[in-house]
Amino acid sequence: MSAFALHAIETGRFRLDGGAMFGVVPRPLWEKRLAPDERNRILLAMRCLLLEGADRLVLVDAGLGHKYDARFQELYAVDHETATLERSLGAAGFGPDDVTDVVLTHLHFDHGGGVTTRVGDRLRLTFPNAHHHVQRRHWDWARTPNPREKASFFAENIDPLEAEGVLVLHDGPGEILPGIRVRTFDGHTEAQQVVLAEGPHGTVAFVADLLPTQHHLGAAWTMGYDVRPLITMAEKAAFLEEAAQEGLHLFFEHDPEVELASVTMTERGPVLVDARRVTD
Repeated sequence: MSAFALHAIETGRFRLDGGAMFGVVPRPLWEKRLAPDERNRILLAMRCLLLEGADRLVLVDAGLGHKYDARFQELYAVDHETATLERSLGAAGFGPDDVTDVVLTHLHFDHGGGVTTRVGDRLRLTFPNAHHHVQRRHWDWARTPNPREKASFFAENIDPLEAEGVLVLHDGPGEILPGIRVRTFDGHTEAQQVVLAEGPHGTVAFVADLLPTQHHLGAAWTMGYDVRPLITMAEKAAFLEEAAQEGLHLFFEHDPEVELASVTMTERGPVLVDARRVTD
């Protein structure tokens, strides 16, 4: 199969608490990398990946969407002035109706909120012609959320996928579409999918919240949001070793600056190299 053309789809920016994003790492260390605002929040991207193939147009994750009230937008400093999902798709030459598949790494609101749109008092699918791909274990996990993650799973982002018959559930790692493979990871949430696809210059890995930013490569630099931080540390270390050996190109969803980078292993651990934009 020929390689996919890649498009970085910016869907806007938001802010999350820096302490939560970096867990046990002290603020004097992480604030040198990402400066917080007066409420201790750091700026993050909500960057999706569009894979353009000969007969498929596959969107990986869908951003936050536009359904939320003013209180929610203020809490997370949601910024859709810089970009929206729809505008970015249009800039790439496509519209929501053109998308054939949406692969959701997981169903937290900043990854899956964009799959539905509110029109009046009704919800509609943003991508009406697309199959929506989720891991079965994660789907079951999100439908009966634990107290730690309950605030991240919204029924309005989840229930319509099943009700409209567009949900495709997968059982573990492997090829889920021609030329697109997934790996599953359980540290951040149950059965998060990392998506791997062939781009013009090698394999691209959409690393989602396994590595939310370029600053999360270090073993201890894990999120307070992770349900199993020790598992995250082990999963991340093993994945970065493989990424360096296999020459994977890492696509970052939340890093405000870096879209794509490679990784190399040094005596001090993994280091990013060749940080760049997809268009480079």
